[in-house]
Amino acid sequence: MGKTKTAFVSETPTSVGAGKNEKKSHLAHKSEEGKVHVAGLKGGQRVKVVEAAPTEEAPIFEEGKAGSLEVSKSGERSRTRVERVRSVKYKDAKKKIEPGKTYAIEAAIKLVKEASYSKFDGTMEAHLVLKKAGISAQVTLPHAAGREKKVEIASDETIEKLKAGKIDFDILIATPAMMPKLVPFARLLGPKGLMPNPKNGTLVTDPKKANSFSAGTVTIKTEKEAPLIHTVVGKNSQKDEEIADNLKAIFKAFGGDKQIVRAFIKSTMSPSVKVEVK
Repeated sequence: MGKTKTAFVSETPTSVGAGKNEKKSHLAHKSEEGKVHVAGLKGGQRVKVVEAAPTEEAPIFEEGKAGSLEVSKSGERSRTRVERVRSVKYKDAKKKIEPGKTYAIEAAIKLVKEASYSKFDGTMEAHLVLKKAGISAQVTLPHAAGREKKVEIASDETIEKLKAGKIDFDILIATPAMMPKLVPFARLLGPKGLMPNPKNGTLVTDPKKANSFSAGTVTIKTEKEAPLIHTVVGKNSQKDEEIADNLKAIFKAFGGDKQIVRAFIKSTMSPSVKVEVK
């Protein structure tokens, strides 16, 4: 099948050049009979004619949908507000929480569990608003928050596993002497956040400290451009006291009410509850 050339034809033909070369210089022109002549057309090729847009500025507008971007003729942009559609279960759970009320930690945890409507063991989350962004803290949670993490101390056996592409640990601890051996696997460990470094306490100078490393030690930080923190504090199936201890440890690491403006906790499928920060 021959190739297709597209000719854009405006209402007013535009000629380029003059004299004998006038017909060759312009790409296309529309004759009175409505035929289109395209320079350089080879045998077997077809021409697809597309009428060009008028010279006047055409209004650009997309029919508005929830959350869509609209552009007016003047070029001004406006975004419609998205109205979230909540389920009946969510609305029923929301009724259990008093709007605008700040609950004590223990009462808030109990209320979130009552308001959770998931059929599985939901995850308890904490969402904090701080006074400024760019803050991080290393927190040792008193109790495991969810699945138990496997900690491995880097050794020659670890190197052999990495050569085979096998990673069966969640945290990798290493001493400065082992780091040169781990460098070749930086592309494997780095994207998974497993490369040992002093910031999260996984690079230790004393081998004895590696054995005492707690899997509950986590590095929590705000978003890059917003003073917001989102982290896990436990599972719904855990005891209220354990979740409360983890939440208090996070509050303490970030300076309590001196740095934390507001705090909320929620389950995987539940409304959020505002928590008192101490």
